[in-house]
Amino acid sequence: MLVDVFRSNRKSDTYLYLPRGADFSALPELLQKTFGQPELALSLQLTPERQLARHEASEVLDALAKDGFFLQLPPLSPAPQAEETTC
Repeated sequence: MLVDVFRSNRKSDTYLYLPRGADFSALPELLQKTFGQPELALSLQLTPERQLARHEASEVLDALAKDGFFLQLPPLSPAPQAEETTC
């Protein structure tokens, strides 16, 4: 499947995968408002075997088939660990 990957101009490290030629204005309004103006980052041929940095390609393809898009959010920061105190 040919896929366009867009970066958000509002949220750092946030990317939206869409099938090539998909209409951004057809996405849910809340997603459009939150994501902001999409900026094309890259286009690629996505197959289940393809290696992606943060997600399995099959997971992205499943979301594209089911929802028409895949939203990649930035990784969660590890929670700060409480310092051990001794009495």
